[in-house]
Amino acid sequence: MGMTMSQKILAEHAGLSEVKAGQLIEARLDLVLGNDITTPVAISVMEGFKNGKVFDKDRIALVMDHFIPNKDIKSAENCKCCREFAAKHDITNYFDVGQMGIEHALLPEAGLTVAGDLIIGADSHTCTYGALGAFSTGVGSTDMACGMATGKAWFKVPEAVKFNITGKKPRHVSGKDLILHIIGMIGVDGALYRSMEFTGEGIKELNIDDRLTIANMAIEAGGKNGIFPVDEVTVEYMKAHGDRPYKVYEADSDAEYAEEYTIDLGKLRPTVSYPHLPSNTKTIDEAVKDNIKIDQAVIGSCTNGRISDLRVAADILRGRSVAKGVRCIVIPGTQKIYLKALEEGLIKDFIEAGAIVSTPTCGPCLGGYMGILAAGERCVSTTNRNFVGRMGHVDSEIYLASPEVAAASAVKGFITDPAEV
Repeated sequence: MGMTMSQKILAEHAGLSEVKAGQLIEARLDLVLGNDITTPVAISVMEGFKNGKVFDKDRIALVMDHFIPNKDIKSAENCKCCREFAAKHDITNYFDVGQMGIEHALLPEAGLTVAGDLIIGADSHTCTYGALGAFSTGVGSTDMACGMATGKAWFKVPEAVKFNITGKKPRHVSGKDLILHIIGMIGVDGALYRSMEFTGEGIKELNIDDRLTIANMAIEAGGKNGIFPVDEVTVEYMKAHGDRPYKVYEADSDAEYAEEYTIDLGKLRPTVSYPHLPSNTKTIDEAVKDNIKIDQAVIGSCTNGRISDLRVAADILRGRSVAKGVRCIVIPGTQKIYLKALEEGLIKDFIEAGAIVSTPTCGPCLGGYMGILAAGERCVSTTNRNFVGRMGHVDSEIYLASPEVAAASAVKGFITDPAEV
């Protein structure tokens, strides 16, 4: 029996000729990632190791992004802990105020993730890098500590689910709409500990930002990882953002999949996830009929804070105004994206429309700061989770959507079809 993309990457890094679903392996790592919330815990674990040294200072990335700039004393202490650890071990890829970005937007941009890599990160959305043909997955802080110390990790080889993407993407439909549609279709546990492998002619309709968004949210369907084949779009992106060597893996024609789905892009509509699960989806046509008044719109995050996301949002907000009573918060994913948006005049468009623009941060996505919700408030957000209390009060509500839907809704004051603005 042949192997999937994910199985081939795992086999190579385990030094094996083949692996099978359910097999336990120990594999070498290309990159270990942590942030300002998870890294202090990993550091504490490492302090208990007999040899508390890192395996490779060049293959660890520490990104201060969740509460940066620091919002309180605790977050300041966490970052100080990371800062001192990075200095002690001379960590090459340490990103703090001024250089930081939201980790899953920053690492691909910095050329630290390429096709064929095996990556773990103490953050559940580490699965983002599968957009570039890497096997990347989230782990706990203890596993991060072991990875930083040894350069290895244990894995149970996942079975795979194939998503065959066909057709052409209609106007106002993005990668966010595709992944919300998939999660709505299979549920938040529909790919539990499985590799979500995307293939088909329709892949060429998805730009790299679409793919990063889709892979980012694989975890919201329970996926161990999400992964895309490497094509000219992938190669062009990797060459533009670094010079690291990469390796292309392709699934065998006789690879075994637990399930297979075919999705026609041409039949998709902008999609909204209602509270309180990403799988609670409706099309924009249904959402408009529900006449959902909003108090806040968030455009950004590791899911949708890239330059293409800001461009489509600015196209809608340009020359218009955010509705009275609505707070619109725009968060570029990285400093480079922020600067590019500034050069293109997008920041001016946002501010003139009555939105605010934040420094790159996870901020409101996890209920940290920069947009906490009070009881009874509703937010339409381009983030990836809408669990109870995710953005603040347990009686607040989050509706997940694309940047276009979020921007259109900010203008109208209720969830709106971008085609109607």
